[in-house]
Amino acid sequence: MAAKFLATDQLVPWLAELNGKYRTLVPMREGDAVVFSPFQESVAPVLEVRPTAAPRGSVFPQCDPLLTFEYKKDPEQPAKVMVEVTERRDDTPAVVVGGRPCDAAGFNTFDRVYETDTIKDLNYLARRENTLFVSLICTKPATTCFCNWVGGGPADPVGSDVQMIPVNGGWLLESVTDRGEAMLNEGSLPDGADKSAEAGSVKDAANAAMGEAQDVSAAKDKLLELFDDADFWEAQSAKCISCGTCTYLCPTCYCFNITDEKFGMKGVRLRTWDNCMSSQFTMEASGHNPRPTKAHRLKNRVGHKFSYYPSLHGDNIACVGCGRCIKSCPASVDIRAIVLNAIAAPAPQEG
Repeated sequence: MAAKFLATDQLVPWLAELNGKYRTLVPMREGDAVVFSPFQESVAPVLEVRPTAAPRGSVFPQCDPLLTFEYKKDPEQPAKVMVEVTERRDDTPAVVVGGRPCDAAGFNTFDRVYETDTIKDLNYLARRENTLFVSLICTKPATTCFCNWVGGGPADPVGSDVQMIPVNGGWLLESVTDRGEAMLNEGSLPDGADKSAEAGSVKDAANAAMGEAQDVSAAKDKLLELFDDADFWEAQSAKCISCGTCTYLCPTCYCFNITDEKFGMKGVRLRTWDNCMSSQFTMEASGHNPRPTKAHRLKNRVGHKFSYYPSLHGDNIACVGCGRCIKSCPASVDIRAIVLNAIAAPAPQEG
């Protein structure tokens, strides 16, 4: 394992060094929000607050051109039209610095869907395999954080390549993976092994600050039990305005739409984020919508993360407890309360 010390005044020079080898994304202020953007030497990254949005777009862009196509007429047979297709795949080496452990862990949810024995999403995998995550330990969890409810923690290394731990005078960078170790060793940072004990204490304090975790293991079965309980879901969704903010900020939402944008004889196929809180998400061509109300849609969102996904993927919950859906919800919908209400709800009466 590599351990390097990054002094506070060396943060920007180190990022500039990284930027010479990798597409480097860091949290930067954009209006009232903090979002991941390409590093600029003249703009200081924002590390003191948790980013408003997860770095999901680093591997799964909000709008991703999958291929381009061009129609060409056969001059010998004017009625015959051929189409040339050119796949597009981005395998640019990249590094995301300043995300939180829960952000990096979010991609584990994607991996189980986009790389299976029978399905491999090559566009996703190209970025995934070429993107490193340097995650900043959370020393002051927000009141909306609940990563320890869902198997994570503020210093959990799962999903990260390097952990960035605040210590006196800067940060200790500790490799988690071989890729992270190689990245640290190819740089010019000094050895930081003498900071390891201090960093260990920081991690212990961060874990202790989370408090006791709630046991949500019963949610998988209880949410299925309540699937047809319309009254329960009407009550839980009463203040939801179905705006979809929760899905766009979530590190684990992976739904998308595919459209072909055509300009004359040429065009591009785009994959864009979609969200299950939209009333049109499940609209069928016939006009029928199996999820016509916000109660139906919120049931699906919560049920997917805490019941349907775990049922399909080895009991892994499709939520990393970052709490962004709670903090940024304009109506203060709290997914933690919904899950606990479901666990506590009496079994529906039969008949």
